[in-house]
Parts: sequence; structure tokens; C-alpha cells
Amino acid sequence: MGDDRVDLDESRRWEGMWWLPDEQENPIPGILHYRPGNGLELSLIGAFEDRITSTPAPGVTAVHEGHRTWDVIHGAAEHREITLLGCIPTGGLRTYGARVDSPDKQIIDATTALVGVHIGGDRDVTFAAAAVSVEDMGAWAASSVLETVIGAPDGKLDGSGSISVSRRAAESVLVGETEYRLEHSYGLPFLDRRTGGTVGRMRDTAFMRIVPREPISWRDAVAAVALVQDLIAFATHRAAGVIWLRLELAGPDPHQVPGRPARPRYAEAIYSPSAVGKQDATAVSHHHVFFTCESLRFEEVMPRWCEARERLHAATNMILGLRYAPARYVEANLLTAVGAAEVLHRGLRIDERPFPPEEFERLRNAMLEQVPEKHRARFKGSLRNDPTLRDRLYALAARPDQDAIALLIPDVDRWARRTTKARNDLAHEGRTPNHSLEELAAVVEVTTAMVILNILHELGLPGQRQCEIVQTHPQLRLTANLAREQLTAPANS
Repeated sequence: MGDDRVDLDESRRWEGMWWLPDEQENPIPGILHYRPGNGLELSLIGAFEDRITSTPAPGVTAVHEGHRTWDVIHGAAEHREITLLGCIPTGGLRTYGARVDSPDKQIIDATTALVGVHIGGDRDVTFAAAAVSVEDMGAWAASSVLETVIGAPDGKLDGSGSISVSRRAAESVLVGETEYRLEHSYGLPFLDRRTGGTVGRMRDTAFMRIVPREPISWRDAVAAVALVQDLIAFATHRAAGVIWLRLELAGPDPHQVPGRPARPRYAEAIYSPSAVGKQDATAVSHHHVFFTCESLRFEEVMPRWCEARERLHAATNMILGLRYAPARYVEANLLTAVGAAEVLHRGLRIDERPFPPEEFERLRNAMLEQVPEKHRARFKGSLRNDPTLRDRLYALAARPDQDAIALLIPDVDRWARRTTKARNDLAHEGRTPNHSLEELAAVVEVTTAMVILNILHELGLPGQRQCEIVQTHPQLRLTANLAREQLTAPANS
């Protein structure tokens, strides 16, 4: 990977010319700023026409309330093309009839900048591949090109040692029509000489290259990157931010010099993922990782994750939401955790009807005969042959490794009953008078852990590893303690 990549946790600026795609002959000078946390801001010396006008009669122009927005703005800066997407004017200075003529100023916010390409919109099929670096991907990959050797002859340290580099072949797997490649990027060793000493440095970055069979659009690329980001977040049980995203352009280079070998063309993406990664933050501890490519091989976990995420998309989103943006109030987290359990059960397609269809139909018809005609439609709609929330919780508890479940929830029956009671009270009465805050917090954590164990089970994580997670992962170990304290019947304490 080149050194000109754009890291999303670093501020950047581009000074150049900017124009609307259908007004290329009228460029306007300006500066594009990117600041982490604030996003993209284009400051123009001049202005695009952002007033909404109409001509109700010849020679009459009416100016309406509001401002124009632009799907796309093109630019050129630092010898590179730039495309801005989702552009909204947010400020500036327009003057009319001033004594001294001076240029207008305009501030435009953009949702996305693609540095290195001009495209017509987020649905343009433009990109042949995407390479993305996500926080803690190296820990999840459980591999590195760097190796350390410490000299210790006869078991005694002698002060010698070395850091060496060994090339690693990319791990690759084809899922449907998309190839996923786990690769490493690294630079040459560097000695940083300071007045107080010398520091040797070398960086190894694990990243994922996503190569579809056919070119994709920017919107498709964002979805593919989100799939990888969510995998790392789920595996590490914490928010995983995107550090950088580089897109490889499809098709021939229109500026290719004849006779010279073709080189890949790249565009650097600047956008707002669900979390922005910090490349120099401390990596996750191995005790906090549910699984790595050692416990679930890369060529096995990627197809399983792609299938599970598509089938259980809502449940994984809700659980990951508790990691990316947890609510400040336990009631909101309660609805999210229990809702995730419900939609997970539906997504697993393991529903067992309480009654055989023929028997249910006979019972319902018999009951409806006793209901006045004017209330029959409403009453009929409330009679459903579906499992209850408690049934769904019992079914989820029966799927993962049962030794792991026993370690996590000693009293499954009480957890299912108290969780059902808490959710129903909150949803139907607007309060939970029969639960303490401590018990509600335990319900949230235990139900979240139950969903996690079910997804790990779907990914094929061995039962022994499930038990190890409950026993050694700090969060799940705390959750197991909460279950024993708050969700165990007194007779079983």
C-alpha cells in the first residue's frame, strides 16, 4: 500500500478548484477541510447558486424558502481528482449591490470525499476492489510479519535480540461472487534518532481486500466494508472503527502512456463510518477477543459470517448497537437486548407452534363463535399460534454449548421468566415496578450474552471455546456473576 493513503483519524486539507458536474466551465477556488469528528467542509471563494427560484412570468424571478443541495461536486487539488457526495450549503456571505465589489463566500458540508476519481454519483459502477483497515484487525487475524527474538542462552538473558520481517502469503476465500483477502502492509525499518536516544520503528498493518467479480459502486463498497467492520467488532466485543479505506478503480487509465506497464489506480475514501478508528490506540487484549483466525480459520469464518449476517442482520445490528452507541438508560438497553433475542429467534427459523395448525384452527373458531360479531375481527387478530417471548428465550438457551450456558446462567428458568416480565411490563405498562435497577441491568447483560453465544454457535465456534469465553472474558465473567446474584431463585442460590 502506498504512503499517500488518507487515515480517517487525521486532519487533512486540499486547496483547489471546484465545480458542479454540468458547469465544469465555471470552476470556483476553495479549500476542502477534513477534521475527524467534524467531517468534510468546503470553503469557497465564490459561490454556487443555492437559491431556489422560479419564473412565474416573463421577466419575473421568485425566490423561494430553502436552499439547493447537490448530490455531487467535482474538484481538482494536489494533482488529483476529487468527488464530493451529499453536499449541503451551511453558511457563507453573499453581497448584492455593495459599494466595493468583492467575491462571495460559501461553506458546503459533504458526507463523502473520494480523492483520486470523478464519479457521477454513489451508484456509479466504478470500483474493482476495496481495501480497508479496521481497528484490532491485527489481533483478530492473529498473524504478523514481525517476529521478535530475545537472546537467552542457558535460560539467562544476555541483552541480545532482534526484530525480523517475514513475508506472509495472503489468506483468501471466495464467498459467492466476492473474494476476501486478509493481507499485511508494512514498511522498511526506520531508526528515529532523538537527543535522548534512538528508537527503531516498523509498522505492520493487517487489512482486508474485498474483490468482487464485477465492478461495484461507492454504495456497494460501503456495505462491503461495513460487513468486515461488524465482523471485527463482534469478534472483539467492542466498537471497531475504520482507519482507512482505499478503492481500486476499474477500467483502463485514460491517461496511460503507451508502452508503459499499466499501474493500479486508487481513490482514497473519506466518509463517516459507524466508528472512526485510531491507528495508534492500544490494541484489544487477547482476553477480550471472542475468536481469532486461530480458533476459527479465515477461510471458514468469512463464509459463515456473510451468511449469518445476512440471515440475522437485525439481531447483529442491535447487539453491535449496544457496543457502538449504548443508551444511557437501562430501559432502552432492555428493549434493545430483548428485541435482539426475539428477532434472532425468528431469524434462526426454529419456531415451534404451540398447537398443531388443525387443532389451533378448531380452537380459534370455537372461541370466535362466543364473541359478538362487531368484536370478532379484533379478537381474531389477537389469537396467534406463535411462541411466546418466554418460549423463544428457552429455545435460544437450548442452542449453544450447554456447559457454557450453565456457566453463564445457572437458573435459565428464572432468567426467562424475569426477562419476559420486565419487557412486558415496560412495553405494556411503561414501567417495571417489580424489578430493581440492578436486576434490570442483569437482564440486559445476560440476554445480550445469550444472543452473542447463539451467534458464536452459528459461526461454528467449538463448545470448549464457548466455555472458555464465559470463564475468561472479563465482560462475560461479570455477566455470569450478575446472573448468579440477580437471576437465580433463592432456593438455588
